[in-house]
Amino acid sequence: MKSGPTIFLAKFKNSVIVISMKNTLLFLWEIIKIVFIALLIVLPIRYFIFQPFIVVGSSMEPNFYHGDYLIVDRLSYRFREPQRGDIIVFKLSNNFNRRYIKRIVGLPGETIEIKDGQVIVFDGQNKKILNEVNFLGLKTQTMGNVKNTLENEFFVLGDNRNVSSDSRQFGPLYKENIIGRVVFRLWPFDALTKFKVPEFSKTIIKNYE
Repeated sequence: MKSGPTIFLAKFKNSVIVISMKNTLLFLWEIIKIVFIALLIVLPIRYFIFQPFIVVGSSMEPNFYHGDYLIVDRLSYRFREPQRGDIIVFKLSNNFNRRYIKRIVGLPGETIEIKDGQVIVFDGQNKKILNEVNFLGLKTQTMGNVKNTLENEFFVLGDNRNVSSDSRQFGPLYKENIIGRVVFRLWPFDALTKFKVPEFSKTIIKNYE
């Protein structure tokens, strides 16, 4: 007769264990579903719409510093062409594993000449000096002696002209090398910024004499 409660208790413990295992499996299944749904949402955004980028080096100072955490828009250039002044992240044809950040200064169909510390833009009709004082400062000069006629290419320069390795060294870029344009700086928080394209057509270009 004493075995009755013992058998009941054993059955009860076994039932509790079975229920506990079921709850654990259901919980794990819910976690798996949440992770799967999150991946379905996040991965397309990560690879096709927005992509994070961390600045390495000083080639874009004073506008971007080492360690800045940026968000790159990968979608816009599917619907419009890159513009002068866009800050872009790109890869080079001879090094697909590394990403670079620079600013577009020359567009397809133009001839870009760097002479006497100035960037000169020739569009086939007018020759103009690129006046970048709005974001580079009054004393910034672009050193070098370069002249490139762009076909389906873009000429890019770093904002820190004295230390930047850019189209002056590796030449112009094809559009397929461009990953996207920088739209936000999320870190550091005190420098949180949404970036707009400088209005070169109105205030940044002056006639070359």
